[in-house]
Amino acid sequence: MALKSIAQRWFINSFAVIFVILLAIVTGSGFVIHNFYYSSVRQSLKYRANSVSSTVLQYSENASNSSFYTSMRDYVESFPDKDFVELMAIDPYGNVSMTSSGFSYQKKDRMPDYNEALSAPDGTGYYVGRLSNGQKIMAVTQMVSVVNSEISAMRFVVSLENVDAMIFQLIMGISIVAVAVLALVLISGLLFVKSIVRPVRDIGTAARQIAGGDFKSRIQKVSNDEVGELCETINFMADELENSEKMKNEFISSVSHELRTPLTAIKGWAETLIDTENYDLATMKKGMRVISAETERLSGMVEELLDFSRIQNGRFSLVFQKMDLLAELGEAVLMYAEKAKRDNIEIIYEEPEMLPVIYGDKNRLRQVFINIIDNAIKYSDPGGRVKIDAFARDEKIMITVADSGCGISPDDLPMIKTKFFKANHTRRGSGIGLAVANEIISMHHGSIDIESTLNVGTTVIITIPIHNPEEDIEANAAISYK
Repeated sequence: MALKSIAQRWFINSFAVIFVILLAIVTGSGFVIHNFYYSSVRQSLKYRANSVSSTVLQYSENASNSSFYTSMRDYVESFPDKDFVELMAIDPYGNVSMTSSGFSYQKKDRMPDYNEALSAPDGTGYYVGRLSNGQKIMAVTQMVSVVNSEISAMRFVVSLENVDAMIFQLIMGISIVAVAVLALVLISGLLFVKSIVRPVRDIGTAARQIAGGDFKSRIQKVSNDEVGELCETINFMADELENSEKMKNEFISSVSHELRTPLTAIKGWAETLIDTENYDLATMKKGMRVISAETERLSGMVEELLDFSRIQNGRFSLVFQKMDLLAELGEAVLMYAEKAKRDNIEIIYEEPEMLPVIYGDKNRLRQVFINIIDNAIKYSDPGGRVKIDAFARDEKIMITVADSGCGISPDDLPMIKTKFFKANHTRRGSGIGLAVANEIISMHHGSIDIESTLNVGTTVIITIPIHNPEEDIEANAAISYK
């Protein structure tokens, strides 16, 4: 199916309709004007015919036949309006016996109006046509009832050349106005369509470039209307896609580096243990510990990537149950105590005696605590410290993890929970751990807030609602969220 442009659709649907309307107006106006002028001329002739008919009757009553004929000839020849209207006297045989112009009537010029008057009840006939010389005329014949008279009818003939010329001028004037209106509509319409078509074409070009991977393509906004808003939206989409593409590339680079590091360690120690014939038990244990630790690290990274994929596909599930949040938080702190000690980072954690029971997935919440504590240690320098607190406030449990590390710049802080985003590329990490943690806490109807000052430190505040016993009836063994 052929593609129709906006200009073509406008021309067909709008301009063509306006053209037809104006054509109908001009045609209708011409018809009305024509009928008006022709009717006016006809009425004028009929009025004269009635008047002359009365005069003929008066002459016939007051004069003999010879004097009547003489009087009628004098009347016809001296007809007051003979400069505009020709008056003819017709005998009982249908011949023109006298005319106001003094010229004899041509036999080849028919008189349909006379024939019509003969049979008409009112004795009046009407005719519009052309003479033998091509002149257009209007004729009205009025029968006269004169006994023993040589005159049976009076005929009035008027030229329509001037009338037609006036009608033509009026119709031409209306046509010129219609053409001017049509031209104005055409010009304004084309300008309007052009103001839409050009941005739409630019949008289409930019969209194709963006679809082809050119995320730097932008559209110039030229109007403050819906088209301008669409241009801004396309540009915003391009900005977001460019940022996403950049973060995706950085994520791939970061993950590749993160995967390469443990694989290198595993491969190195494996080759060392294979190639060394004489080594002591301590060396073997050390190598196996490194291989085990790096394997666990790889497993954690793969699981993190799988969790992110499940979140993106809407297949990330939680198993909700009553749980003690302190137990999971304490286990996460214990897991990183030795690592923090090796990195010369102090972990400060005073476990409260008790916190209210919550309703959640203990494994996923432990994963969140591990991720947050790991980030705090990862972004802290040797000699730094990480302080962890947990307390209840306003029907919520709040866990804070504050470090004295490198901090986050104000420009990066709003995007810190965005997938693939890494504020500091000098530290290890894939850039999706915090995004997964934020999704898990959101599914617990909680929130993760981050406060940070560059080169001073970062505080992560985890807020989780306290379990409401009335919600037990709604609990299931497993609940899935998108």
